[in-house]
Amino acid sequence: MGFAVMSLTDAAAGRVKAIVENAGEAARGIRVSIKKGGCAGMEYAVDLVTDANVNARDDLVEHAGAKVWVAPEAVLYLLGTRMDFEATRLRSGFTFTNPNQTSACGCGESVELKPADLAALAARGDAVVRAG
Repeated sequence: MGFAVMSLTDAAAGRVKAIVENAGEAARGIRVSIKKGGCAGMEYAVDLVTDANVNARDDLVEHAGAKVWVAPEAVLYLLGTRMDFEATRLRSGFTFTNPNQTSACGCGESVELKPADLAALAARGDAVVRAG
């Protein structure tokens, strides 16, 4: 038994499937990772996963036919995160509700994250069968 890395809403799954359908035959899903940058120090990164760049070390999260790979170096920062997709009149994009986020910059482009507390997750009973 392991921890579920993250979850997807139906809206996020729908957007992932639309991206894959429009990207061509080699597209398989998306990869979520964390990179250094922005005012707060870290940013979420979302990239297309194709046949050529599937990484066996990534964790795979599947929901409603959508596939999201999580880069290994991002797992501790994303444990317990809920990925959503929202579209407003002014912007659309993936959003992340992350219990490991300690702050965010004013522009909303970057965040400060701490690694997940595995002992606290285990004590709460959040262990589930790990996908991937």
